[in-house]
Amino acid sequence: MDLDAYVLAHHAEWERLEALTKKRRLDGRESDELVEKYQRVATHLSVIRTATPDATVITYLSLLLSRARNRAGRARGSTWHGVRTFALERFPAALYRLRWWWLGTMAANVVVTAVMMWWLLDHPNVEQTLLSPRDVDQLVNHDVSGYYSQYAATHFAAEVWTNNVWVTALCLALGVLGLPVIYLLFQNIANLAVIGSIMIRHGHGAQFWGLILPHGMLELTAVFVAGGVGLRLFWSWVEPGDLTRAQSFALEGRTAGTVALGLVGVLAVSGLIEAFVTPSPLPTWGRIAIGVLAEATFLAYVFVLGRQAFLRGHTGDIDPALLGDRVVAQA
Repeated sequence: MDLDAYVLAHHAEWERLEALTKKRRLDGRESDELVEKYQRVATHLSVIRTATPDATVITYLSLLLSRARNRAGRARGSTWHGVRTFALERFPAALYRLRWWWLGTMAANVVVTAVMMWWLLDHPNVEQTLLSPRDVDQLVNHDVSGYYSQYAATHFAAEVWTNNVWVTALCLALGVLGLPVIYLLFQNIANLAVIGSIMIRHGHGAQFWGLILPHGMLELTAVFVAGGVGLRLFWSWVEPGDLTRAQSFALEGRTAGTVALGLVGVLAVSGLIEAFVTPSPLPTWGRIAIGVLAEATFLAYVFVLGRQAFLRGHTGDIDPALLGDRVVAQA
């Protein structure tokens, strides 16, 4: 390769990247351009290192990329660009790319829950082995309804959010092992099936669904998302595809981090619904309608914004500009 010709062909891009690194403020378009130019120049550096290594050019480009990487970090830290990118691109794109994993997890859990409830309703003697008649009476007439009103709404919202974040964090953290995720999900739906079947058998089915559905749809969706992403993390090293196991696991691990951060907000919404809407004096249909609206909004967020971001090339992974020259060049 003719180094002089290569430098001449790409020198304008290098100068543009250098100009962007020296600007005091970057708007959203310029920040995106900085990242794009960074990726291209990183590729140029890789080509020169491989084909015609020249110490002067390599040093110049390395320093330029270092300044660009630092500038990209400052741009994101000093503006809302990073927040906007995460909320409108990275997180929804991650959910859309991994949709079959968490939708499959959701479908499997719903089916298993329905089968367990049907079986428990068909075998009332099992209830006697799980709870005494006194415990059943306490559960049906006091515990379920009282659970949503025993604390102040703000305190209850914080407690619910903390518990749900812990469950989703476990699903994601233990995803590398696979089986613990299945165990956690089964525990979650088994409790729901047992309590639901007892409430329905004793004539409190409408009350049970009226209390569970307003917040439960979004809350359980978040748990199923965490479970599906956790299982994808496990599968990333079992079947890495065209990547090495290390590369595949790193990619899905970074994406799992994106999902974990985004689910914090999703669970905050479900916690607020559980604390303020579920125990409210609104009619049952009104409370359930709010839950349906929250769930529909989440699905639209994934399948409209997420699909658009995915088609633009976002995968849920972190910004390539933050991964370093070598990773970008390999990509």
